[in-house]
Formats: sequence, C-alpha cells, structure tokens
Amino acid sequence: MSDPEFNGSETLPIDILPGKDEILKQIELKIDAITEKLTEHGQKFNEISDKLQSMGNLVAKISKIDEDVETKDTGAKQAAPKSFVLKHIFENVENFVKGKSYQCDLENHFNVDSCIVLQRLNDHLACFVSIRGPKDETKWEVETKIDIKIDGPNQKSKAESCHHNFEINEGWGFPKFLEWEEMKNEYLLDGKLTVEANVQIMKSSGFSKEKIQKFDYSTKEDSDVVLVVNKKEFYVLRKYLAAQSSFFKALLLGNESKKPKVTLTGIDPDDFNYFLEVLHGELAIDEYNIEGILLLANTYDAKTAIRRCENFLLNESKKPLKKKLQMAVRYSLENLKNKCMEEIQTFHQLSSVIPSDINDLDHKLMGDLLKKAIHLH
Repeated sequence: MSDPEFNGSETLPIDILPGKDEILKQIELKIDAITEKLTEHGQKFNEISDKLQSMGNLVAKISKIDEDVETKDTGAKQAAPKSFVLKHIFENVENFVKGKSYQCDLENHFNVDSCIVLQRLNDHLACFVSIRGPKDETKWEVETKIDIKIDGPNQKSKAESCHHNFEINEGWGFPKFLEWEEMKNEYLLDGKLTVEANVQIMKSSGFSKEKIQKFDYSTKEDSDVVLVVNKKEFYVLRKYLAAQSSFFKALLLGNESKKPKVTLTGIDPDDFNYFLEVLHGELAIDEYNIEGILLLANTYDAKTAIRRCENFLLNESKKPLKKKLQMAVRYSLENLKNKCMEEIQTFHQLSSVIPSDINDLDHKLMGDLLKKAIHLH
C-alpha cells in the first residue's frame, strides 16, 4: 500500500449534545462487555438481567434527549448522504511489523468495497481507508469525505478528516496519525486498538449497470416536468411521481408546480434512474443498487419503492445477516428486522449482528437483542 501525502487541514468535531454522546459511549462499553460475556459458557442469567436494567435506565435518558431535540428541529428535509461507518478492533498492535499493512475485512456499502488499514511507519501509526473499484471496470472513481477517529481509555481521542477522489485501488489517510509511543501508552487497551472511519460518498462513477428504462430527452413528449440531478435531466410526469411519493406531491404540485425544471441536490443520478425504474414497475432492484434505491425511497417517502426493496431483502438478497439488520434499522423495515431476529439462533450470530456504530442501534433493537441473549441462554 502506498504512503500518500495529506494536504488537508484538521477539522475539530463540534459536539452539540455532550450529554447524549456520553450516554452513548456508556452504552457502547456495556454492549461490548455483554458480547464478550456471551461467548463464555458459564454466563449466568442474573448478570444479563443486571445489565438489562442498567441499560434500560440509560435508554430512558437518551429518549428524553431525543424528545428535546425533536421539539427544536425546524429544519427543512434534506436528501440523506450516502454515508457509512467502518469500525474494527485491531489486536496485538504493539507488535506490528514496520511497513506491513494490517486491515480489517472488506465491507460493501452502496456497492463500494472498503476497509480500514493500519501500518507502523517508523515512529508513527499510519491510518488509512482503502477503497476498491469494480473488477470489471477499467475506469471508475469515488469522491469521498473521510473522518477517522481512535478512542482510548480515560476519554483520550484523536480524529482527523480528509477529502479524496479514489480512481485506483489504494489506501488514503494519514501516515502520521499518532506517534507510536503515544499510541501504545494512551490508546491501547489490553493490546487492542479501536479504529472508526466515517465515510461519505460525495459522488461515484463506473459502478452502475445498464439501465432498463430511460428518462432522457427521447421521452419529452410523455412528460410535463424535468428533474435535474447533478446536471443530468430526467423527463417525468408530475402527477405520477406525486402519487408515488409524498415528497414529490408537495414539491411538484406545490411551490414548484409552475416550473418546467426542478433541481434535486445531494443525490446520485444513477441511483435516481434506478429509483424511477422501480416507481414505474420495472424489476430494477439487485444486490448492487438496493442501498442507493432504498436511500432515495426513504428520503422521498416512496412507500411502494420501500416495500419492493424490503421484499427483495426478505426473499432474494444474499447479503449477510448483519448487513440486512443494519439496513432494517436504518430504514425502519420492521418485517426485515423481525426475520433477522428469528435467524439469530446462536451466541456467535448474536455477536456478529451487533452494529459497529452504536448510533445504528436503536432503542427498541437494543432491548430485542438483550432479550434474544436471555432466550439463547
């Protein structure tokens, strides 16, 4: 792996809800402790019960914070970003060989494979995010915003941010993320190092498949409005989209009802084409575009598209159980969540589905997983 240079500037995190963040950290520590305990054959029922009671109190506090935030939220609805979290606990870090790369397993999010990579470079710990392009494409790119964070004991934390446009399989980040001795003395916990990377895909190309249906200029006669997505024009019918989506009903039959062109920001044109195909009855959903379609369906409150995405995940998708549960929680897919919970039959499966980012674990799911742990015991 290359040793790239970084020319960006440090961005300091802004913590607008310190109380909630502290509670979330406490919950994360408790979940980690429970997960470790579940692997021990001698786990006692009363130990889990005590944890459940303790976490219940913390959940109650978070619920109160969420209610307070919701009452103050008066902002306009925005398109959700294509973002995801990579998180891994690296072991035996102090014995890393200089110059050798250590990486976690590749994860697929929004049809992009990625992972965290660590190296010991001289007297520093290097930390990168690696992005892999599609195997059958010679030209591709993924523009990203990357936030890497390492938390240590005693509330020690180190964070760095960068932007990078990936065009080849490579790792990009920070060759001098931490001084090696500082990392050993202040960030290791029992020889383990927890690294988290928040990745936002700003735009991408070279990952799309052939479109089933076109919405370009050739369909102009059958349209009455043009939607512009990242300079690409889609010719559609107002009332048809309005019937499929409460968002488009308010947009196209409301304030923008007289405009011949309406611009949509913050979304991928390929994802939007697949989304329109689903709305028009095409069998467009597959393993590669399901996340992009579901993101837009959820953003635009297109219930038919959401239902079709959930049916695909229930009956056809081969995605791992953990990934399905993450999507079920993120997009409130209750049937999918219930099926995932039914498929958890062992402690190993239970441990594997706990999200790496505690923010992906909603309050109800937290209780469901703990009840499942008690049932398995």
